Parts: sequence; structure tokens; C-alpha cells
Amino acid sequence: MSTPAAGLVARLVRRGETVATAESLTAGLVCAALTEVPGSSAVVRGGLIVYATDLKTTLADVDAALLAEHGAVHPDVAVQLADGARRRCGADWGLGLTGAAGPDPQDGAAPGTVYIGVTGVGVCAGRSLRLPGDRHAVRAASVTAALELLAEQLDRR
Repeated sequence: MSTPAAGLVARLVRRGETVATAESLTAGLVCAALTEVPGSSAVVRGGLIVYATDLKTTLADVDAALLAEHGAVHPDVAVQLADGARRRCGADWGLGLTGAAGPDPQDGAAPGTVYIGVTGVGVCAGRSLRLPGDRHAVRAASVTAALELLAEQLDRR
């Protein structure tokens, strides 16, 4: 049975392209989903787990002023996470995720608020989501949504 991650890995292999992640609310689940696929080492460069806000700046190069003004749960943070992962890991594509998985709000954002960013050469896209369910459901749906957003960008190129 093919999974969304398996399909992405196969597509990236065919294209000769690589991916890296910078994850906050998913804490590495996207990178884990990708690396469960046999052969993923050909395309997955690595991942940054930037759960703490200060690590978003020090590891993924998110603008400190953006974080100070809007907090960590913001669409621009997701895009900057993606670009930071791409650049830091030397990948063709970057995926960034931030949000509030719950049960409590994060930086004023209600549980289920998720922002995903994807960047590549000449590509900068984001998605804002309001996901239902408990912490586990929000995180699982975030992984799926991130893989789908990358697949959409691959379709456009």
C-alpha cells in the first residue's frame, strides 16, 4: 500500500530533488513519516525540531522581530521555518510547521490552529488550517497537510 509519504519520496527521487523540515508542533513527525519510506535517504536531507521559540531563530533563522511581534504561531513563521530548513540542510525543498496542538492556546492561537510553509527555488507557499480534534488528531492531520502541500507544489513545477 502506498502512502502519501511514499509517493512524495518516489517523486523526489525521480526528480533528483531533496527535502528538509523545520517542525514545531509536530516535533519531527513529518520527517519521521518521510524517513519511514525505504529509499528516503536519497531525498531527505534532515530536519530541525524547533519546539522552543528561541530555537526557531537560532536554528531555522526565523526573524526574531517577527516572533516578538506575532509569536510563534503565525503564517510567516511557517514559511520562514521552511526556508530555514531548506537553507540550513542544503535541500531543494523546505517544509515548516507551527501551530497550537492543544490542549491549551499557544501565543494566543486556539488549539487546532496550524500554519504550514513550503519553499523551494522560486517557490514560497503557505497554508492556514483550523483542525478539529485532540492533540494527537491535530498533529496527525498537520503531517498529512504538510505532505499534501509539498505534493501540490511539485505538481506546479
